[in-house]
Amino acid sequence: MPDKNKLSDDLKHFERLHHKDEQLIQKLDEFMELLKDSNLDSENIKGIKIRINDALNYKLEGNKLINELKEVSLSDGMERLDQLNLLESLLNTNYIDSRQVKKDKLKKGLNNTIKAIIGFLLITMGFAMIIMPAPPYFEMFTIFYFTPDDGITLMDLISLTIIAIGIFIVLRSFLKVKKNE
Repeated sequence: MPDKNKLSDDLKHFERLHHKDEQLIQKLDEFMELLKDSNLDSENIKGIKIRINDALNYKLEGNKLINELKEVSLSDGMERLDQLNLLESLLNTNYIDSRQVKKDKLKKGLNNTIKAIIGFLLITMGFAMIIMPAPPYFEMFTIFYFTPDDGITLMDLISLTIIAIGIFIVLRSFLKVKKNE
């Protein structure tokens, strides 16, 4: 019996959403009539256009909605039923498409790829600084001598630091560090 009540409540909710769209269309028609009858100057028209475009872009842009859905689904402070009701409300009142999620994933993947390339470039540059001979004025000074002519220089330590930073960037791009996801 509770399933039938839930189903009827959901049907009523969808009917209300349908009527809500009809109300929006009616208000939009009224707004168009008001615009036709008004004596607005170009600055006011530009301001109205910007506000309308911002509102439409917010509805169409999925990143904010996706982040909001993630926050609701991962929140520990809410009860599960409240969480589900809020998720249902968000999904019913907003438009979300799988293409928006794919775009977000593609952007993150491209970002991680670029980070990995930069990390590998830093690693290569660090090894090149160690292997290639540098002029004596560029070697700065020797910290630890192996022989009277050779040892670990400050430039070698700087190169190792660059290699370590490159490894950190590569590992960070490949490993999925979940911060606020």
